Amino acid sequence: MALTVLVYARTESPLLAALTFAIGYLPWLLGGPLLSALADRFPRREVLIATDLARAALVALMALPGVPLWLLLFLLFVVGLCAPPFESARSALMTDVLDDDRYAVATSIVGSTVQLAQVGGFLAGGALLLVFSPSTALLVDAATFLISAVWLGARLQRRPAPAAADDATGPPSLWQDALAGLRLVRGTPRLLAIIGVVWLGTGFLYAPEGIAAPLADELGGGPTAVGVLLAANPLGLTIGGLGIARLVPPHHRERLVEPLVVLSLAAVLASGLVAVLAGPGPSTYWTVVALLFVSGLGGAWTIPLNVAFVQAVPRAYRGRAFGVAVSGIAGIQGIGALASGLAAEAVGPSMVVALAGGLGMIALAPVLWAYRGTRIQAPATVDAEGASRE
Repeated sequence: MALTVLVYARTESPLLAALTFAIGYLPWLLGGPLLSALADRFPRREVLIATDLARAALVALMALPGVPLWLLLFLLFVVGLCAPPFESARSALMTDVLDDDRYAVATSIVGSTVQLAQVGGFLAGGALLLVFSPSTALLVDAATFLISAVWLGARLQRRPAPAAADDATGPPSLWQDALAGLRLVRGTPRLLAIIGVVWLGTGFLYAPEGIAAPLADELGGGPTAVGVLLAANPLGLTIGGLGIARLVPPHHRERLVEPLVVLSLAAVLASGLVAVLAGPGPSTYWTVVALLFVSGLGGAWTIPLNVAFVQAVPRAYRGRAFGVAVSGIAGIQGIGALASGLAAEAVGPSMVVALAGGLGMIALAPVLWAYRGTRIQAPATVDAEGASRE
């Protein structure tokens, strides 16, 4: 957020602001499946700690005064390269220690915690930028990665690398690991359907994030308004995720995916239309924030899809399979942010938000139908050791 606001202030270009926002996601698209294979090749605890320490050092370099803009963006890209092995190791490690409905509940808690952290980060970032420079915000960011590494080292139990434990013939190459994960996903209709919904849904839902700074400016707000706009969706997702995990029985959760996807996209469409038709002003701004919050509530469809994905993947492949899934999510977020920035240069940020919601509902219709077919067929799931069961 700090860099996005900085770039937009220097250039007044929605496209360059969106590019800055997207750079953090693009490493997933370029190297996600390959780097995610590290989570199955090495002990997952060590992968988590090493990537956190690397990010702490890189972000601290970004905070140095006088660093040129091109170098800041390059360092941001390198920081993004640490995300695929970290997130794949974290997601796969959760499935090693939790099973059945405990995993679903834990997923909702972790997801809600992440969303709350994003809400706090966006709001605190907007407040910091009113008082301090972007460098100060980046130093705070570097400290959080260092704290995470120390905490993981002190509190996380050591476990062997899953590939070493499951494969007695010797480790294949990193490329072979990555290709094995891709083949698993491509050859499993259930996984393909889930990934299709998640990728397209994420792309259209989060495309407006890339133009948050121009959108806030169009509605008459400043840096704090950018933080509130970015925080609205995660806050809604926090509440929606907790609700679906705690109040809805496990066997009913997947049935809510289709209506929740439609709700989340319809709210994005409505927020864009309100901004276009009502024009700038405080009432318009807060109505847009409220509708983005509703979109976040609908975004709870990710909880049952996450559980269904895990149930269809053997233990030794989970790091790689998560890498494929999350690489596509992050890649399409980056592409969506770039596309929204490019479109905002021509038609304005508000119209782009409306288009994202409307086109998203059209694009998701056939994918949701395909996913519904795999859900009705009730395929076999996979337990923690990779054995299939009905």
